[in-house]
Parts: sequence; C-alpha cells; structure tokens
Amino acid sequence: MSVERQLIVFDFDWSLADQDSDRWIFEVLGPDLRRKMKSLKETIQWTDLVAQSLRELHARGATREDIEGALKMMPFHPAMKRAVLKAKEDTSTKSTFLCLSNANSVFIPTILKERGLDTLFDEIITNPAEWDQSGLLKVRRRVDPSGPQHKCLVGCQPNMCKGEELEAFIARNQPGFDRIIYVGDGSNDFCPILRMRSQDVVFCRRHRGLQKRIDNEGESCGLKAQIQYWAGAWEAEELFSQL
Repeated sequence: MSVERQLIVFDFDWSLADQDSDRWIFEVLGPDLRRKMKSLKETIQWTDLVAQSLRELHARGATREDIEGALKMMPFHPAMKRAVLKAKEDTSTKSTFLCLSNANSVFIPTILKERGLDTLFDEIITNPAEWDQSGLLKVRRRVDPSGPQHKCLVGCQPNMCKGEELEAFIARNQPGFDRIIYVGDGSNDFCPILRMRSQDVVFCRRHRGLQKRIDNEGESCGLKAQIQYWAGAWEAEELFSQL
C-alpha cells in the first residue's frame, strides 16, 4: 500500500528507552524506596505512588541534580536511536512522531535530550511534572482525580487512557494517517492498539504485559492491527528497516 502520512507512536519505558524511568530513579537513588513501591503498587495508584516516593526521596536530601544525573545514565539502546533517527529522516513518507507514556513530562525530555533526541517527537502526551523552588519534583496524574474521569473499559490506569489519547491526537491531526506504527510493551498499551486498523502495525516487545494481553484477549476484543514482535532493540531496528 502507498503510505504518504504515517504516525509512529512510542510508549517510552521499555519501548523507546531500555528501562522503566519511574523505577530506575529509585533503584539508583533509594533502593529501599523502590522495594517499598513494589509492596504498595497494588494499593496506591501508580502515578500517586511515584509522587509520594519522590517526596520521600526529597526529604532525604536528594537534589534535582541527583535525579537528572540518574535519568541521564538510564539505559538507552543505540540500535533504537539509530532506528528512530532513520525513520525521522526518511523523506519518502511524511512521519509524525507521538510519545504516549505513563512516565512524566520531566523524566522523558531529560532522557531524550541526553540522547540527542529532544526534537524527535511532535507531541509528548504524559503525566505533568515540574520542579518547585525547593527542588522537589512534583508529579500528578494527567487525568485529575478531582475532575471528570476517562471512560475506558479495557483496563487503563485512572491517570490516563492511552486509547482515548490516541484517538484525540488523530482527531487533532486531520486528514489522519495512512498507517500507524505503535511501539509498546505494557498492558496499558493494549487499549490504544484496539483502536488501530488492519493496515496498522504494532511492534510489541516480547515477554511483557502487552504480549500477554494480545495472546489472552486480542481475538475476543477484535484486535485488527498486524503484530510484529521484538525482544532486543536491535530487532526493533530490523522491523523499522522492513517498513
């Protein structure tokens, strides 16, 4: 098929980057807090738990420089960087790049800038975050818990429905796209790929939540998109080269 307009959507943690930024920070700067998060994740909404843990880390004396330093050393595979830069530079197709992530608006840009990818995305949709005057990183849900909630019935976290966000982005960017490529790994990437068509392609990272949901629920939920699997970033680079 002829592809004139293409949307390339990336989840961030374990999809574009080769780690989970929310967890990495605490593994580097406060392993006991990381352990505590593991024990609390079933009882506290994840974005709220990250915010709570950042407050605890700040109370211990961790600085903005400490957090930014940890983010800058987070694993990021060179093959993935090569893949996205080549796709970005390809003039045969007009590609729009969207980041759709449950991380936050400080973690993602800090890591992208360190890797020379700060101009990669046309838009980053994620949880808002900002530094206050004391150096505390304040993170909050994209969907405010005190306001209207999203309507997702597929199992998205309360802070964001990636499916609704994807559809809203497409609506803002008419006349739409001939093809969508979605790169994801987690169970919360299942909702947006259900909104995709038969000409669209999912690059699913193996052995993680998204593959489990595709295997268990894909057929019953009417999944139409083509599925391509990868485990290491070098395999994702191969998939991009075959587009």
